[in-house]
Amino acid sequence: MFDGATPPRSGPLRLAIISTYDEMCGIAGYTRALEQQLRPHAEVTVFDLDQYLLRAPHKRVQRLADDHIKEIAARLHEFDSVNIQLEYGTLGRTTKQIMRRFRKLVTAAPAVSVTFHTILGQEPLDWSAIGYSLITGRIVRAFRIVSAFHRNRDLGTRTYRFLRARQRRQPVSVIVHTKRDARLLRDVFRVRNVEHHPLSFIAAADAERIRQTATRDQFPLLRTFPPDAKLIGSFGFLSPYKGFEIALRALHYLPDDHHLLIFGGVHPQAIRREQAIDPYIQTLFDEAHIGHTILDTVNEKGAPLSFNLDAASKDFLTRHPEDLHSRVHFLGVHNDETFMRAMALCDMVVLPYLEVGQSSSGPIAMALEMGCRVLASRTLAFLQFARYHPNQIEFFDIGNYAELADLILAGTAAPGGERRLDFHTGTNAALYLEANQPGSHQSNRRQDKMSQPNTVIAESVS
Repeated sequence: MFDGATPPRSGPLRLAIISTYDEMCGIAGYTRALEQQLRPHAEVTVFDLDQYLLRAPHKRVQRLADDHIKEIAARLHEFDSVNIQLEYGTLGRTTKQIMRRFRKLVTAAPAVSVTFHTILGQEPLDWSAIGYSLITGRIVRAFRIVSAFHRNRDLGTRTYRFLRARQRRQPVSVIVHTKRDARLLRDVFRVRNVEHHPLSFIAAADAERIRQTATRDQFPLLRTFPPDAKLIGSFGFLSPYKGFEIALRALHYLPDDHHLLIFGGVHPQAIRREQAIDPYIQTLFDEAHIGHTILDTVNEKGAPLSFNLDAASKDFLTRHPEDLHSRVHFLGVHNDETFMRAMALCDMVVLPYLEVGQSSSGPIAMALEMGCRVLASRTLAFLQFARYHPNQIEFFDIGNYAELADLILAGTAAPGGERRLDFHTGTNAALYLEANQPGSHQSNRRQDKMSQPNTVIAESVS
């Protein structure tokens, strides 16, 4: 068993980070932020996982993807430790591909820490969803639910078993984003050396700089708004689990001076050939009655359409009376700093996500660090995140747009620079530095030591 002994080393920690990096995705954004947090204290090299190679279905390209992983693995001996930002899909399309490449990287590293962005294997099979699919004749959907369950459980089990075995041979630490996930890995899957810390992106001083310099003129659309317009920001790739339609429903019950700004776009991997419009965008249009007329609603309800209309009525019928086009604005995909600049301009950030079993969320961490007023649905991930930042988030039940509308109207102003967080970029950097010090990977290492921030280490990296 590894005893934690390591020869003395001079100079700063030499750390390799393996992750997506140049992609427009949450993992890449977090890696870029983490790199900035660690650079003053370590020599950091990021190995970008080429998603064109690793996600391609073609056999020849898959061989090139394996060569890509081998090339990264061949260089890992140059470093004191290696951090892998693990989102399974970034390593391949199948369980076999993912595990082969993950094993190659771990075994090539002198010491390794693995950051899990998804914890697989803890959710039971959703029998209610299977039953509903069968009753409604969606046999293929039922089959996919069962297949995905077994695939995820198998992938998670293999990963945890492999890490347990490696911990007897080499220094291996694990980092997760919630205390719940840390306990699950330790108590259920018997993985040792597990640390936890919420996502953290921007230091307080940098957040204050952005707040002081952000103006509506930096976003051409916002220049057209009246100065007293209330801006509600929602952030993230456009996907059904984001629940943006809940914010749209709430908007119907808010005064006309309230505008919903949706910062995000369709994820690159969700773009389909010859698809006229993404189905979720169409869902949002339908919810906001954008492009609808009153005739669409009348027709849906089965009312007869054979009646005479005067000119005034015809003008009225050319646009739906609940069309929110003038109050719903799609502002597209932006880089990390522009996202934060937009957050600084919003009166509140609303995150109406659905529960899908995810462990973390970049937008809620960014919004909190930017000093925004944050309203979030009561998902398990957001509730776990709030344990690190008590009394900083206003919650509403998933899908309850009436409660959301009331919260928006009744809430107070965002705290701005007055907010003080116990867990921040300093404590995050401190955890990564400690987890990747080869001498700190000890078999008897105390579990859950980050239940409270390590203030001694954190202050040295703040």
